[in-house]
Amino acid sequence: MEVKLYNTMSRATEVFDPIEAGQAGIYTCGPTVYHHAHIGNMRAYVAADVLVRTLRLSGLNVKHVMNITDVGHLTSDEDEGDDKMEVGAAREGITAWDIAERYTVSFFEQSEKLNIKRPNIVCRATDHIAQQITMIEQLEEKGFAYKTDEAVYFDTTKIDDYGKLARLDLEGLRGGERVDLGAKHSKTDFALWKFSRGEKRQMEWDSPWGVGFPGWHIECSAMSAHYLGDQFDIHTGGIDHIPVHHTNEICQSECATGKAPFAKYWLHSEFLRLLDDIKMSKSSGDFLTVFELENRGYDPLAFRLLCLKAHYRTAMKFSWDVLDGAATQYRRMRLAVTALLDQGDADAVADTAADEATARYDTLIRSALYDDLATPVALTHLQAAIGDDTLSAAQKLSLVKTFDGVFGLSLMEPFVEESGSDAGEDVQAMLEARQQARKDKDWAEADRLREAIAAAGYVIVDTPDGPKLEAAKA
Repeated sequence: MEVKLYNTMSRATEVFDPIEAGQAGIYTCGPTVYHHAHIGNMRAYVAADVLVRTLRLSGLNVKHVMNITDVGHLTSDEDEGDDKMEVGAAREGITAWDIAERYTVSFFEQSEKLNIKRPNIVCRATDHIAQQITMIEQLEEKGFAYKTDEAVYFDTTKIDDYGKLARLDLEGLRGGERVDLGAKHSKTDFALWKFSRGEKRQMEWDSPWGVGFPGWHIECSAMSAHYLGDQFDIHTGGIDHIPVHHTNEICQSECATGKAPFAKYWLHSEFLRLLDDIKMSKSSGDFLTVFELENRGYDPLAFRLLCLKAHYRTAMKFSWDVLDGAATQYRRMRLAVTALLDQGDADAVADTAADEATARYDTLIRSALYDDLATPVALTHLQAAIGDDTLSAAQKLSLVKTFDGVFGLSLMEPFVEESGSDAGEDVQAMLEARQQARKDKDWAEADRLREAIAAAGYVIVDTPDGPKLEAAKA
């Protein structure tokens, strides 16, 4: 059965044909570790995780590489503002190196809570300065780079297909480039190496052009080439990377190596859309993390399920009510599978491919996953199999065991519900008032009551019999 993926470069769904038979090389743009990753960021990493798991399910040997951006990403995705790591250091009164370590640890803690498998290789930009300098030298030797007092820039006017991934309107972009260009030759030119100015930076290195630090875009080009070669199979990231970061990666990589395409397939995840006036802003420090979901009483895997219920190329809607629904669905799935585990030995479950009774579901679920990672459809088929009275417990568990390897919901782990709470009358009254507010569509009052209930030490858990209160975890 063929795996098909939507390629942003071609704007079409294509059969996945790896460069080397039986192998798949994947590069994922990792986090800029100047602050906690928020749940919108984590949605993209869940999608990349599903891609890797699906390709492995199909029988491919996957080499997954992800970077850690710990220098060079300015507060603008282009060449403006301060380095985000330096901004983080000033915000928290510690070194930029400590900021990088703190939020790298945070990222992987959140990843672990979401059952995101650690990539085969995790590479830090600050550990690969030599590779980045080498690639800039290659670009300079081939006439694609020029030096100013501010930086070494890539000259985008030297190539005919700049912006092909984003299908940029270069004429429109460059229409007013005679104004405020600064030292750049063209508005679309971007920094390969920035020079330090004034006071000594915390993160800077010697280079053939002077003391400074690498641009954000050169980092991914140099590290992907170092670990996956000049050309590789799949590059993943969020849709926000298309017009600038990935566009610049492509042109500098293909010009440095003389080989195209840089990546054969480009997969991009859509944004998480906030509902009910929920807002997130890293600049203000007001954003939702997996840690916050846990503090509110949610299992992080309920959020993973919510991610799987939306196709990775569609906007994912988030509100507390939407997450409540996913939490209820997740609880029911865990209870149903635990009931099956009580009926037999999970370790003795046969492979689905060898069982004719489960072959139909196996085909349906694989077909969905192999059709551009259609997790909402695949989940529906798995739930149908769990509820199919014509299948035995062992047959159902064989399907769960196989495909939870992709879903990553820990369904084969026995689920024990925690005991309820002894909430007082005041808290119960707030719960009832919140239900009425929701019926009246008074979302602000409903959110206020949820916060008041949380402040009293309880969380709301949706059950088939209606919302219940449970004591919040310490």
